[in-house]
This record gives sequence, C-alpha cells and structure tokens, in this order.
Amino acid sequence: MRGGIRWVKTHCARMDHGGCSLLVGVEDNKIISVKGDPDGFLNKGYVCAKGLASPERLTHPDRLRYPLRRAGRKGEGKWERISWPDAIDEIAKNLKAVKENYGAKGIAFCQGMPKGMEHFVLIRLANCFGAPNVVSVQDVCHAPREITGIHTCGFYPVTDFHHRSQLVVLWASNITSTNEEGEIHSLLIEQIKKGTELIVIDPRRVDLVKEARVWLQLRPGTDNALALSFLNVITGEKLYDKDFVENWTYGFTDLVRHVRDFTPERVAEITRVNPDLIRKAARLYARSHPAAIQWGNPLEHTINAFHTLRAIVCLMAICGNLDVPGGNIQANEPNVLGLGKFVRSDLLPSKRNEMIHAHHRTIPRLMTVPPAMFRQAVLKGNPYPVKAAYMQCTNPLLVYADSRQTYEALMKLEFLAVSDIFMTPTAAVADIVLPAATHFEFNDIGHYGLGHGYLLARPKVVDPPDECWPDVKILSELGKVLTEKEYWYDDYNQLLEEVLQPSGLSYREFTERGYLKGPDRFKKYVSNGFRTPTGKVELKLSQAEKLNLSPLPQSAGLPEEDDPHYPLVLTSSKSRYYLHSSYRWIETLREKRPHPRIEIHPETALKYQIRQGDAVTIETKSGKITQNAHLTDRVDPGVLNASHGWWFPESEATSLYEWEQSNFNILTSTKKLGKEFGTPNLKGVGCTIRRNIY
Repeated sequence: MRGGIRWVKTHCARMDHGGCSLLVGVEDNKIISVKGDPDGFLNKGYVCAKGLASPERLTHPDRLRYPLRRAGRKGEGKWERISWPDAIDEIAKNLKAVKENYGAKGIAFCQGMPKGMEHFVLIRLANCFGAPNVVSVQDVCHAPREITGIHTCGFYPVTDFHHRSQLVVLWASNITSTNEEGEIHSLLIEQIKKGTELIVIDPRRVDLVKEARVWLQLRPGTDNALALSFLNVITGEKLYDKDFVENWTYGFTDLVRHVRDFTPERVAEITRVNPDLIRKAARLYARSHPAAIQWGNPLEHTINAFHTLRAIVCLMAICGNLDVPGGNIQANEPNVLGLGKFVRSDLLPSKRNEMIHAHHRTIPRLMTVPPAMFRQAVLKGNPYPVKAAYMQCTNPLLVYADSRQTYEALMKLEFLAVSDIFMTPTAAVADIVLPAATHFEFNDIGHYGLGHGYLLARPKVVDPPDECWPDVKILSELGKVLTEKEYWYDDYNQLLEEVLQPSGLSYREFTERGYLKGPDRFKKYVSNGFRTPTGKVELKLSQAEKLNLSPLPQSAGLPEEDDPHYPLVLTSSKSRYYLHSSYRWIETLREKRPHPRIEIHPETALKYQIRQGDAVTIETKSGKITQNAHLTDRVDPGVLNASHGWWFPESEATSLYEWEQSNFNILTSTKKLGKEFGTPNLKGVGCTIRRNIY
C-alpha cells in the first residue's frame, strides 16, 4: 500500500489475446492506474494503448448492468429488465425445447476469439448437453496454422522469441500493432537491437519494414505462390538442411519436382514482387540459423489457407528450423489438466461425426464449426436444421464474412441469447441479453489451450457491478439446469482449480507465481520422431487420400479472378486501437481512431479524384460501404486497405448501430470456401472506389 493505492499484478486480456503483465493500481474498488510490469514474461514492461484504456470498460455509463428480455420485434430495440433466475430459466426452457424437437445438434454454442477459460467452459457445457456444434471464428484465426502444422509435422510450430534467432521472418504479422496470440513485439525488438535480421512479407509498409533487410510487398492473397517460390529457390540451389531432409522428412523428392515450375519469374507475375527480391529473401532465410517465421493471422484469410500454411511449414522443415531454439518450436505445456478431460469430451464420443462441418468433409481435427457452414444449417437446414444459439464474446454481424447473410441467419433463429458487456448489433437482435463481467472483475487463466506452452494468471482486481456475471459463472449456472449437476461446482472458481490440480498449485499459489511455463526441450524428434504416420515431417502427406487432402501444397492461383469492373485489390487490417469490432465506445481509443478509414495510395486517389478525409464508397461484387480516405504510400497503387470491424455505438439501437454503413464484411462473400477449413476470401478481393458526392 502506498498513498492508499493497492497494486495488483495480473495479465491483460480481452483487448487482444492478452499476454502483457500489468501492474494495476486500485483504490476503493476502482482502478486508477495501469502500467506495464517490467518483469513481465512476455512484455518486459511494454503495454499498448488498448491495455492502458482497458479500465474504461468497467465504468462506461452505457455498460450492460442487468439481464434483458426482448419486448418488441427482433431488432426493434425494446427491452425489459428481468432477474438472473428468470434469464437462466428462459434460456434453459428454450434450449430444452429445441433439443426435444430437433435434438441437441439443433443448438449452436458460439464463441468469438478465445479470450480465457470461457471458451473451454462453453465447450464443456455443449458436450455435457450433448450438442456437437461449437461455432467459432477459428476458420480464419489460429486453427488453420495449428491443424496444418499437426498434419505436417505433428505439432503447431510457434515462434520462439525467448531464444536468439539469427533471422526472423514476419509473414503477414504486423506484430507492433496486434500482438497476436501473446507474441508480444517487445521481445522481438530486443533481438533486433542485438543484431537479429528481419524479413517482412506484407502488402503494407508496416512499422518494422524500416528495420528489415528485405521487404516483399506482395499482392494480397498470393502468399501461397510466394511460399512455393521460396521452396523452388531453396531446393533448386540446394540451400536446404541436407541432414535434416535426409533423416527427418518424407516426400522431399516429390516436393522438389512439384515446386520446379514456381520460379521467381513466374511467381512475380502473380505476387507483383520482383524476382530478385524473392531470391534474396529465400536465400537469406535458408542461410540463417536459427531462423523463425512469425506467421500471422492474415495467412488464414483466403480459400488457399491450407496450401499456404503447408508450404510455410515445409520451409521451416527443409531449412532445419523446426523445434530448435530460436526457430519454430513445439511448445511444451506445463503440467495442467488436458483439454479433452476438462471439456468432458468423453461425454460426446460421436461428436466428430455429428458436427455440421463433418458433413462437408473439412480437414480432420477441426473441432469448431466454421461460421459459413453454421449459417447454411440455419438458413437451409444443411446438413440439418439449427434453430437456437447461445453466443458469448462475439459480434457475428460484424466479424463473420457476408454480414447480410449473418443478419438473415440471426433473424431466422427461433431463439438467440447473447452475453456481452455492451449492447452490440448482434446483441440487439437477441431474445435474451446477459450482462457479462469483464477482465479485472473475475479470476481467470490466460492462454490455456492455445498451444504456446504457458498459462498466465489473471486474478480478479475489483468487484464487478452487482448483476454483471463472469461468462464462466453464467455457463456454470446454465450447466446446472441444462445438464447433470455433477459436472459443475457451487463455486465456478473451482473450474480453475480443476485445470491447475495436476500442477499441485492452488489458484492463489498460481497467481503468486504469475505464470506457468512448460520445460524447454528441443529437437524432441531425435528420440521420439515426429507425431505423424511416417514419424517424419510429411512434406507429402502419406495419408492424403484417406484425409481428403492434397498430398502437396498447391497454388490455386488468385483467391478471386481479376475482373475489369473491379480493378483494385482489397485487403483489410486490424487497428492497434480496437479488438475486431470491440471497444469503439471507449472514449480514449475512439479519439485516436474516430472514423473508419481506407488506405489509398496518392496516385490512386488522384486518378479517382479523392482527397484526404473524403467519404468514399468501396464496392465489390458482394456490396458497398462507406469509409474515409486516408492517403498513404504504405500501400501499393493497386491495393486498398480497409478498416475492419466498424459500427457506431453512438447511433440508435433501432438501426442496429449502423452496422451496414462501414462494415468490411458487407464486402465479403461465402460463395467460395476453402474446403479444408470452410475459410472465405477476406483478402485479395476485387473492388472499385469512388468519392461520395452529396
């Protein structure tokens, strides 16, 4: 205690994947200060603008503070206050009715980006209830990298920033802006200061381009062709790790033959990258040991995601950078309860065959339903009807591709319940809206199940408003009335103790440590082989036909064919001030980025008679929206970079907060999906632009 302030050490969450250790100053149950913890395992004192502004979530005057029941037509904005017992009872009554009429598969449990234990408690509830369908945005976030890695080398190759790399490749990873999945950029910056070299592969001139030895400014959506060209150069010039390739890879000769045609000259026509730069970057990566590829979320944003990621894992492998310090490693988990046991997968052994996407023959091991396939089930009954949904930590009207299709699906559901901290466009069409507690207001565990080899303590800092419940508590209370009570606890905090039990630590002892990390063990394949059918890295998949997958990484061309009516190439990026569609209502963040903006090269702006700040219409085959012009040479003249996740909480609920006006996903479509993950094209979309004239 100093001057009445109590300082609590915790970790940031729900502003992105979290990971920054924070020191939070508290007085009279109010947070009065947030600063980065200099001893933070991942951030070493760094904290972003979102983290500094995070206490504003707790005290915002428009925060949801009690359960609501729809009192008018869907989306009309009329609500009545109800009690928590009534809310739990009404949700249970409706879900049980759907189960009785359509079976438990007629109900979807939906989650946005996993933010803590709530994701896994949701899966536990679904399994206990007998419902196979947990819908998540993992088709465009995390799952393609993780599952492709598992099929190729037996694990999810994550970047090791805790050991020195000679070279780091930032491939579609704007790490100074997004801190994706706990890969906090402060560790990388320290390495760069000590001489680590950098390759940046990105359509935009992101901040770290200024530190890069090579920048490949490729056309959005052409990463798979570029990766195959890297393989062409490295195998053709025999720059690969010959010992590793000979002893630990399967299908190398087939891969070499397959990539022979992907010369830098041919690929330059697809990617718009100078062939000499492709050669330079490929050689630099191959000759640097160890080297790490920090691969970002945008690689998962086209129908070609599987092939792109397969090719990149092949690169890691043939250059000897898998599971070595400073490379792409198989993280070793701390001694905690396994996911399967925690989510009670034993209660639903038939789940793999019953999930919606199993009928579409997606990639094995994909355990959450792609949103596009969820909506087919709602709108068309394909492969069977889904009639009700429970949603938490998500705003599908903004974040699912083809937002109008999402609207139709939400409106068609017979029942929808949403848990959130603020009334969003999605919550505004629900039948029941529940007020969630937010980060700092409950005990939580971060990074469980993400495959990075550590857990982060997120102890409660202040009490929530009286009727704001943590999502884990909400799910526990629902579980007690929807399923057998034996699967739940009187105190939901016992779920956290259950996870930690194998470690021998209580939650309190865990918070004193701050984090749990698995042991550093590298090159495990030397004694155990790789966890694949051949025991090697499968450059060519040995069971491709059985798995319904292509044996070698392919290049299927552009995500969308060129169309002269839509001559510009559209991409999008996340803002450093927001998390997808969240927090447009936090004043200090909104001041930093008050309007949705589209980045346009000055040459392009001149051609289309657009000036800085003009309201412009962006149009694709799927729809059109309005954003404000931001002139910058960060993008190529043929590329536009739009803002993602925009709605306007200052507008009226009756308009669903102007969800269509500037929403990037009005411009996207689900007509073409990658067969492996059900991934739509979010990048490399043909578009045109014009200045709005009033």
